[in-house]
Amino acid sequence: MREACLPATAGVGFKAEHFHEIVAAAQPLGFFEVHAENYMGAGGEPHAQLAELRSRYAISVHGVALSIGSPGPLDPAHLSRLKILCDRYEPQSFSEHLAWSSHGESYLNDLLPLPYTDETLARVVEHVDMVQSVLGRQMLLENPATYLQFAGTTILEAEFIAEISRRTGCGLLLDINNVFVQAKNHATDARSYLRSFPLERVREIHLGGHEEQLDDDGGPLLIDAHGSPVAEPVWTLYREVIERTGAVATLIEWDNDVPAWPILQAEAERAGEILARVTLPTAA
Repeated sequence: MREACLPATAGVGFKAEHFHEIVAAAQPLGFFEVHAENYMGAGGEPHAQLAELRSRYAISVHGVALSIGSPGPLDPAHLSRLKILCDRYEPQSFSEHLAWSSHGESYLNDLLPLPYTDETLARVVEHVDMVQSVLGRQMLLENPATYLQFAGTTILEAEFIAEISRRTGCGLLLDINNVFVQAKNHATDARSYLRSFPLERVREIHLGGHEEQLDDDGGPLLIDAHGSPVAEPVWTLYREVIERTGAVATLIEWDNDVPAWPILQAEAERAGEILARVTLPTAA
């Protein structure tokens, strides 16, 4: 099984409107990430752009529709399209979410949470094993942003994720904004979560923005919206994680209200500066 091997630098999620600025000059970035489902057609401009990017930079393919946590079987047609895409571009990394988004033949425009139980664990392990077997490569599993908790949950999330990785050999994608969002939503402690997270299995980190809203009772509710700069508390958590892990490939996610290229580039450069500091040798 081919292991994920992104460079331990900063990257961004690719948006087609930035293509010409990106290729006009060499960018101070190590990789670009694309959503798999945007490239499952046979050709056209999306593939022409992705081929050009792939010739210059490392590529991470990020899935949003495999429905790893679904109680039913994985969609074999979708998995086949994903294999074709990965075989075509040979990305340095493929990742998916610990979530479900389908029921039968119906697909939902959301990444929905799971109850953390032994039954769910066995199902997710089976699905991750299948994905890695079909693709012939290690996948990275991303921790979710959640807005509710299940009364039937019997396993803490970080332990649940660690056990999936132990049983399947999959790597992990640590989304630090997701950690912050759900800690606020569930009145838990983000640092405690990160202390229990298997950081040694993390191969990629995501940073993104969130929205502050109110729930039906007037309480604070954070939404993982990917439409704004990374919040300062998330940057703080990121620096603390990187001090423990060393440099890890770090992506800036900005999928909604996409800004001009220099703004997105500046967010990535901030992550790059943090990464550069931890990789510098210590003076004698």
